Amino acid sequence: MDAKALLKEFLLECEIRKFSPKTLKGYRDSNLYLLNYLEAEHQITLAEDISHIHIKRFLTFLQKNGRKATYTNGLIKTFRSFFKYLKEEEYISINPMLKIKWGKQEKPIIKTFSKREVAKMVKAFGGSNFLEIRNKAIIATLFDTGIRCSELCDLKADAIKDTYINVWGKGNKERSVGKSPYLEKFLLRYTIVRDAYFRHKLILPENLFLSRTGKPLTVEAVERVVKIAGEYANVAEDIRCSPHTCRHWYAQAQLKNGLDVYSLSRLLGHNNVRITQVYLDSMKDKDIVEKSVLTSPLMNL
Repeated sequence: MDAKALLKEFLLECEIRKFSPKTLKGYRDSNLYLLNYLEAEHQITLAEDISHIHIKRFLTFLQKNGRKATYTNGLIKTFRSFFKYLKEEEYISINPMLKIKWGKQEKPIIKTFSKREVAKMVKAFGGSNFLEIRNKAIIATLFDTGIRCSELCDLKADAIKDTYINVWGKGNKERSVGKSPYLEKFLLRYTIVRDAYFRHKLILPENLFLSRTGKPLTVEAVERVVKIAGEYANVAEDIRCSPHTCRHWYAQAQLKNGLDVYSLSRLLGHNNVRITQVYLDSMKDKDIVEKSVLTSPLMNL
């Protein structure tokens, strides 16, 4: 059957399974990239005609054009999901991805904010109006919980509990993250101001964080808030100032403070602890040594 038609069916299945719009776009664009290449270079349009050799040629083509293993591995992940679906639905008899190995990646070094930069970013918004108080609560929530930007936008007001927050993450999976007294102060103040600001509105979304017009915040809006805070804090030029970098900082800070990788993996909502291991690998030797002193066997007898 026509591979592009089957891709549409696969994407529909992903949509039914409530994959995020970002994930859907990644699956569509990546697999379409492969199918367009196979059609143009090898005149292949049928799914059953695609072999592991054709996919290897595509990956070789990408490598010759300077694409690194981190990029090609990202594509391989989406190809695996697509062809696994085709095999399960019996559109193909052999899954060609079973003979495709992951590319060897260099250990990623995740650069994130310094303590000084984080402290200044939290202080970037200090006014008494609704937007200033909301933005301060947003920055504090990102740094104190490590939740994803999309998770923050989807966060419901009733998800805020006494000592934790319920979060709906990737794959529509629920998890809980801790809420410190420090964050509690900012969220309480924001809630009071928000209720007063929208007191004349009869109906409001269930979302915790709202725009000045009472609509749920978008990912782009939160990214702008973080960027403004980063500019205020004069964040280093080689650091990407984004909500996801806040998540990186949270992960590394938790490890430095003694949290184990397995617990951190659950807090971040990772499916595999190996994903979380990247943060540990990115820690400097100095940080590991300092941490080892705090956990010294003799000091803790």
